[in-house]
Amino acid sequence: MMDLQRVNDYIKKVEQSETTTFLPVGKKFKVGVDLGTAYIVIVVLDEENNPVACEKKAANVLRDGVVVDYSGALNIVKELKAKLEKRLNTELTQCAIAMPAGTDASVRTHTYVAEGAGFEVTNVLDEPTAANSIFQIDEGVVVDIGGGTTGLAILQGGKVIRIEDEPTGGTHLTLVLAGNFHIPFEEAEKIKQDYSRHREILPIVKAVLEKMSGIVNRYIDKTQVNTIYLCGGTCCLTGIEKVFERETGIQTIKPQNPFLVTPTGIAMNCEIG
Repeated sequence: MMDLQRVNDYIKKVEQSETTTFLPVGKKFKVGVDLGTAYIVIVVLDEENNPVACEKKAANVLRDGVVVDYSGALNIVKELKAKLEKRLNTELTQCAIAMPAGTDASVRTHTYVAEGAGFEVTNVLDEPTAANSIFQIDEGVVVDIGGGTTGLAILQGGKVIRIEDEPTGGTHLTLVLAGNFHIPFEEAEKIKQDYSRHREILPIVKAVLEKMSGIVNRYIDKTQVNTIYLCGGTCCLTGIEKVFERETGIQTIKPQNPFLVTPTGIAMNCEIG
């Protein structure tokens, strides 16, 4: 079983590193570059995986986990890298990256973006496996729901035995809200991110959440799985874990800030020479 308090305390410090630069242990940095459908995030850890600094920016350069605007993605990564290097007063040279589970086709473009920004890519992971570097579970299912896709990694005996990914994510929730309220996509995105409106919008987006739960249901053996662990920006929606629990019949847990779990896990897997 995951130590939820440990995860929450650790991710809280990553969150704080967006505005506070922490003193690192050692001189080498582990960097995670997370190219998301809604946000691009770069997390910097020290040699002992202590959070040091983090930068993020809203982006619209991917569709369903695939880069569709290369120059846009490249410019944002360059910008975030430069901000972090200024904060740390050093050059960041190596990074790890991650893909939605099972999307091998996008590895090349994700790598090109990171390399174009001046990084050497030292490791490539799938997103749910990266997230489990934070969760550290041996048994269960890690479900990473980003802007474009719902991905999952099934773990048994501490090993990933299956990874799957299907297109349905936070963007789909925003589209439903835009249609329901007859407003532009950007305005609907703001409503989705407003925690004070989550109770109001949950019934509106319930069908999409049930579809996400259905993706997980399709791939798991309920006799083998007793817990689902949620992460990814879309899981910030209040009450999403209750929908998953009801639809799957399996206990569902999420940390206080599921958004930063995967990018931090990516950084943990950066191999530094």
